[in-house]
Amino acid sequence: MEIRKYLNFIKEVEGLKSVTRTSWMQSGRQESTAEHSWRLALFVSITAKQFPELDYEKVLFMSLIHDLGERYSGDQSAVLLPDKQEKTRVEKAAIEKLARFLPSEAGQQIIDVWKEYEEGVTKEAVFVKALDKAETIIQHNQGQNPSDFNYEFNLTYGLKYFEEGAFLKGLRAELDRETKNKLNK
Repeated sequence: MEIRKYLNFIKEVEGLKSVTRTSWMQSGRQESTAEHSWRLALFVSITAKQFPELDYEKVLFMSLIHDLGERYSGDQSAVLLPDKQEKTRVEKAAIEKLARFLPSEAGQQIIDVWKEYEEGVTKEAVFVKALDKAETIIQHNQGQNPSDFNYEFNLTYGLKYFEEGAFLKGLRAELDRETKNKLNK
């Protein structure tokens, strides 16, 4: 029965709530992948309407599923420069495993939208990637980080996704300003 498949999927992805990221929250604890994805989805939701050319439903869905692959592999910090091909291979296998919990059409939608995000060439994928990087930088600047935290990383992280349009350029300028303030403390 399809209802059981949807329930099994939702139960399986619950594991994202326990996957810790390398970002620290204001409270001093590490955030989870689920918390990051929630805040990214909220960020996308409040800004995407400014871009009528975007498929709003797709960018919202993409923001919610972009890190589902971490369910099994965990978060690999970009600061540590993981092998991109290996990271993609592992996350693709995880996405395909999760998709099998769903009815085939819903599972294929997750695979397709995740692949689109990973390729990062459509206007929707570029937008979500930019806000994904922005949310991470915001968390870095907002969180209670260890004393050896590398704020300089923020200044180069995901730059290519902020090249188009006044909003993304302005967002990046403000994030860089906040990062520089952290560096000067």
